[in-house]
Amino acid sequence: MGEIVKRQKAMSVKPLKSSQPIGACLAVLGIQGSIPLLHGSQGCTAFGKIFLIQHFREPIPLQTTAMDQVTTIMGADENVVEALKTLAEKAKPHLIGLITTALSETQGSDIQRNINEFRTAHPDYHALKIIPIKAPDFVGSFESGFALAVTALIEHLVPQTQWTPTTSRQINILVPAFLTPGDIEFLKETLETFDLDPVVIPDISDSLDGHLTTLDFCPTSIGGSPVSIFEKLGQAKATLVIGHALTKAADLLYQRTGVPDYRFNSLMGLQAFDQLLMTLQTLADRPIPLKFARQRAQLQDTLLDTHFMLSHAQVALALDPDDLYSFSQLLKEVGAEIVVAVTSTHSPILEKIPASQIKIGDLEDLEDRCQLQSPQLLISNSHAVDSADALGIPLLRAGFPQFDLIGGYQRTWIGYKGTRQTLFDLANLIESHQHALPPYYSMYGQKIESHFKEAAYATAQTFAAHPR
Repeated sequence: MGEIVKRQKAMSVKPLKSSQPIGACLAVLGIQGSIPLLHGSQGCTAFGKIFLIQHFREPIPLQTTAMDQVTTIMGADENVVEALKTLAEKAKPHLIGLITTALSETQGSDIQRNINEFRTAHPDYHALKIIPIKAPDFVGSFESGFALAVTALIEHLVPQTQWTPTTSRQINILVPAFLTPGDIEFLKETLETFDLDPVVIPDISDSLDGHLTTLDFCPTSIGGSPVSIFEKLGQAKATLVIGHALTKAADLLYQRTGVPDYRFNSLMGLQAFDQLLMTLQTLADRPIPLKFARQRAQLQDTLLDTHFMLSHAQVALALDPDDLYSFSQLLKEVGAEIVVAVTSTHSPILEKIPASQIKIGDLEDLEDRCQLQSPQLLISNSHAVDSADALGIPLLRAGFPQFDLIGGYQRTWIGYKGTRQTLFDLANLIESHQHALPPYYSMYGQKIESHFKEAAYATAQTFAAHPR
């Protein structure tokens, strides 16, 4: 375990993290027919919407209660009730995620009371699911906001049931913020290979995977986990929980349903995916399909091929805690050394990361530490592009957001195949940077170029003095 260095500055310089409300919005967008409603100013909502649109390259249904100077001081309860009424009438969503921001939390808004007022004033919409999610910007990060939303969805949608051993093939999967739509799609396919029926909460692989539809316009999320599926989570054979950030959500689901769960902090790397496959083999009571043995052998060969570039390579990481842990375990597996580790917020998972020191901070902290340690490679999101350029090291884009890389949201990082591609990318970045040579300019070439310029100038002067 490394030393965890807490934040000491009064402000963030070159921020690393994205805010809790954006993470909560992403979780809500994984529910079919949903709309995230941010209780805050228009600017805060627009900023989050831009991040989501740039990352996923898709239209994002995101709404706001549009608090202004007057409602911030005098109270914005009417804004909430009116916004809920407008969305219920015009968008006809299956679910609305009412998410607080720093502004409304600082004001002291009681969003549960606002929801009760809306239901009293508009009883026609009693069937509409409205989920209150408290996710202020001034604490936590994108990862924790996502986890808060998942916990709220379980709290308000999953009924109390008594679980009994079952022959059902249904497997619940609680997925975290660091899994991409490509990761989740791969995870579902893996379970289906074992003849298991995956139920993903929330399922952004069905809503934000980048697919065309026959609809001209839809004011809500297209695809995702149906709202009705939450009532059936207690009928599952087991629950798979991915990521430490979902510990509270997993505990709540177990209390509500009694369904036994299996928890994985990461699915990246040889050992982590071995553990998942052995768990699925037990749950399905079937042998592991032969295709995974082939993929495992391919990954082992890749570990050998990339050993010369990655063994003892010095790497810097700047990611949210769960993603930081996943990459740290992969780097440990290949023998790389984490010389700089910066994360957005505190989490118990940080204690398991093999780094001498982990800084909770921003990209300025990252640059300061990299100046001392001189890493060969940086792994972070698109916020770190300028930092990588300033440090003169290559960047592997990972996490959220990736606004300068098309298709980054769809990449598969987990499993044998995803890990194999990650190792290839890491090795290529280090190899190309180490062997990159600056262009050579011959002194004779410069003299010849100067001679031609002088000759061309003299010719131009001659034509100017003696025109035809």
